[in-house]
Amino acid sequence: MKRIDQYLVGEVLRYTGLVMVVLLMLTALFLFIDQQSDVGVGTYSLLDAALVTALLLPKQAFLLLPIGALMGALLGLGNLARGSELIVVRATGMSVWRMALSAGFAGALLLVLATLFGEYLATPLESYANQIKTTGKYTQLSIAGNGIVWMKEGDQMISIDRQVADHRYGGVRLYQLATDAMGRQRLLALSHAEGAEVGAAQQWTLRHYVSSTLDTFPVVTHQSTALKLTTAINPEFLTLAAVDPSSLPLRALIRYIRHLRANDLAARPWEVALWSRLARSLSTVVLCMLAVPFVLGPLRSSGAGLRIVLGIVIGVIYFLINRTLESSGDVYGVPPLVIAWAPLAILSAFTAVAIAKTR
Repeated sequence: MKRIDQYLVGEVLRYTGLVMVVLLMLTALFLFIDQQSDVGVGTYSLLDAALVTALLLPKQAFLLLPIGALMGALLGLGNLARGSELIVVRATGMSVWRMALSAGFAGALLLVLATLFGEYLATPLESYANQIKTTGKYTQLSIAGNGIVWMKEGDQMISIDRQVADHRYGGVRLYQLATDAMGRQRLLALSHAEGAEVGAAQQWTLRHYVSSTLDTFPVVTHQSTALKLTTAINPEFLTLAAVDPSSLPLRALIRYIRHLRANDLAARPWEVALWSRLARSLSTVVLCMLAVPFVLGPLRSSGAGLRIVLGIVIGVIYFLINRTLESSGDVYGVPPLVIAWAPLAILSAFTAVAIAKTR
């Protein structure tokens, strides 16, 4: 990489860092204010609210990076344009595309950093923040979610009302199904346990177990104070099934999607979350490249305020397109790949045309 490329990359990274600091300070303020309604509930204190706010900031930084990178590129390259430095750079023979690729390289560096940051730091810290808030507000934990969790393994379905502690669950129901030659399923047996505990080798211990066999007449009922059950469904999958797909790391999303497909279950929401996250991450590179035609064109002599407003407007429009497709995709049966990658494809085409027309 030439020294000029390094200079352009450095300016984009420097201003992106400054923009992200400002955005995170504002985000921290809003998050802390949002926590105030929960302060005083149970043992949840003001100090807990401050800690939860700090733990949630890495996730917010990961989400804000695309718009932060665009604003940083607009500010950094815009200052160079106002000082006529970009004119000198172009006089050396560097094309607009070469400048855009330099800005895109800065976006790629930010993308790599954000991916490592988001996958290995932001997600665990967010999970810990939710745990602090839950344990502070409620005496009875519900780590796996407040709603009923449903899982399927082969011809067996399991529903769980709640998680009361690590590896311990309450309100467990098992449904044994049978599939005939026509592919139709019927219920063979229905079982209920007041509680379940997951031990070694993925072996479940069901407490106060009652089972009813429905394929005989009369119905046969079996009761037991404790029953051993071996299943591949482990606490990790139960936790995944009860959380928002957007809050999971990519590795967990991929594993859970494979599990759903292996059991012929609908994986569409999780696939949309997976591909949308990848597309939004790659948009960081494209948005940095998009700054070049703007600072060489209509914003060459504009101030920093106009560039910031433009960056916010472009980011909001891109975000709204993403959210609209994600929300309406299920209604119209749009494939997950189209939902996730169409906004990025439109943005990339717009960026390519803008760069090609810049003189």
